[in-house]
Amino acid sequence: MVMLSLSLIGGCEAMPIEDIFMLAARTLFYYFVVVLIFRLMGKREVGELSLLDIVVFIMIAEIAVMTIEDLKMFFGYGLIPMVLLLIIQRIVAWISLKSPRFRALFEGKPSIIISQGKIDEYEMKKNRFTFDDLMQQLRENGTESLNEVAYAILEPSGKLSIIEQQEDHPLGNKMNGLVLPLIVDGNVQVHALEQLEKDRTWLAEQIKDRGFHHFKDVSFCSVNAKNEWYIDRKNEIME
Repeated sequence: MVMLSLSLIGGCEAMPIEDIFMLAARTLFYYFVVVLIFRLMGKREVGELSLLDIVVFIMIAEIAVMTIEDLKMFFGYGLIPMVLLLIIQRIVAWISLKSPRFRALFEGKPSIIISQGKIDEYEMKKNRFTFDDLMQQLRENGTESLNEVAYAILEPSGKLSIIEQQEDHPLGNKMNGLVLPLIVDGNVQVHALEQLEKDRTWLAEQIKDRGFHHFKDVSFCSVNAKNEWYIDRKNEIME
């Protein structure tokens, strides 16, 4: 049998060249498998991964390494837990798409760190977000002073979205450049209406004036401080 000497920590150990080829083949195979699985999980930037995505990524990587290293293990054993994790992730993603409560549980909700120019220290403590973190992200955004900030929203990904002070708002200074999602996937966003000090009746009249008769007909509806509305019809067929 042809042998090849490999230098390992603590000395040298001979490995059959057949095992080396097998190790290389497993590595190449699981490289493409992992890339394919990540591709099937959907397009997201690294900074936008949810907690569930990160857990699945780590578990898949660990399974791949274990399967590659153990040459006595059957070549395809690692595929079973990987495919199972992919199925779980897709099911959870589908449920999250349909259920805002489920989505908030697994992916978290945005937190308003600065509202109408005032820092909410309670939200900062709840999210373990320090003033150093706040100032760092303000600098990265190019914001020179807190006086320029109307809203700072800590996204579930950990990124801070900053909305600067503006003037002349038809809907009042409570929005100050903020875009509020009023309807998401046919569901009325009550907290957004509360921020506008409006109710479902007002919202129903607004969408009716724009050609929509039911909330369930709307995929997404938002309004900004300039009273500019965006409404997308649900399940509209693209030509």
